[in-house]
Amino acid sequence: MSIFEHADFDGHEGVHFFEDKQIGLKAVIAVHSTRRGPSAGGTRFWSYASSADALTDALRLSKAMSYKNAMADLPLGGGKGVVMKPGGNFDRTDLFKAYGARINLLSGSYITAEDVGMTPDDMKIIRSETPYAAGLDEGPAASGDPSPVTADGVFRGLQVAVSHKLNRSSLKDVKVAVQGLGHVGYNLCKLLHAAGAQLWVADINADRVTQAVNAFNANAVSTDRIHACAVDIFSPCALGGAINASTLPEIKASIIGGAANNQLKSPELGEALQSRGILYCPDYVINAGGIINIAAEVSGTYEKDWVKTKLTGLQSTLKTIFERAQNEGVATNIIADKMAQDRIFGSDLSFGENHT
Repeated sequence: MSIFEHADFDGHEGVHFFEDKQIGLKAVIAVHSTRRGPSAGGTRFWSYASSADALTDALRLSKAMSYKNAMADLPLGGGKGVVMKPGGNFDRTDLFKAYGARINLLSGSYITAEDVGMTPDDMKIIRSETPYAAGLDEGPAASGDPSPVTADGVFRGLQVAVSHKLNRSSLKDVKVAVQGLGHVGYNLCKLLHAAGAQLWVADINADRVTQAVNAFNANAVSTDRIHACAVDIFSPCALGGAINASTLPEIKASIIGGAANNQLKSPELGEALQSRGILYCPDYVINAGGIINIAAEVSGTYEKDWVKTKLTGLQSTLKTIFERAQNEGVATNIIADKMAQDRIFGSDLSFGENHT
């Protein structure tokens, strides 16, 4: 099968495959669009079952980044890198130096940052080989780990969703099931707990669950049942596909909003959620805090006030999506897709007030 016939190929401008057998590097970088600016999106470091799975992830995630950056009103296009985690022993420094050198071959059409499996130290290694890396913790415009800002954006988005769906002015006593306690999920729990929410949590790392239980008085749930908790909000903050044919009938929450990418296994599930009266917060809108933070760094002059303004804009965008979906009787993910496509491919490619 040619890549052009791949189910997730969507007019991508470029799909690049890199291998270094001696070091163990196998990577895919997908550039979906550069119409609004250089493509930007994190690199995912994961143990993929096959290169086909890695390709699918790169294609889907890069398209989502185009939509995410457009909906966040950033002068960036969409791209994504995935590095297949080698089996056995490997040298992490050599691996990411080699990956950084490959990014540099793309001459700035792709700018990378952190995603699942990556750390600020990894970004520092990549940056040693290319200027097209962000999410650094040192330098004149360094923004550091973007996950706290991603969590802040999700938290703000949930406030909008609770106001719209539950007609409540705060998150106090709102019940939230958080799936995944990585950097973003754990920071989200911290914000929710401070706001008075009640938490149910799950993660493959048992120590992380224990930590959340002790810190936030959370209720521990198994990873295969967290979606089925009798709560107000289900917040997927792990890998994609949390909403699928198996989990959908068991979801009891009236709101779904989290940090994970590609939460819907297929777009049609958005309509299924709507028919059940469940408010879905489109993932690439609510989880855009991290790339907003990265965009501030990429500009060359990191400004916290600009980041906060963009996060406020994220809330306004979600409010618009919810209202349009309600008024037009259309699923929220479809409304969001239409808005993103208009911003990317429409005649007006202005970005509002640029951060310069």
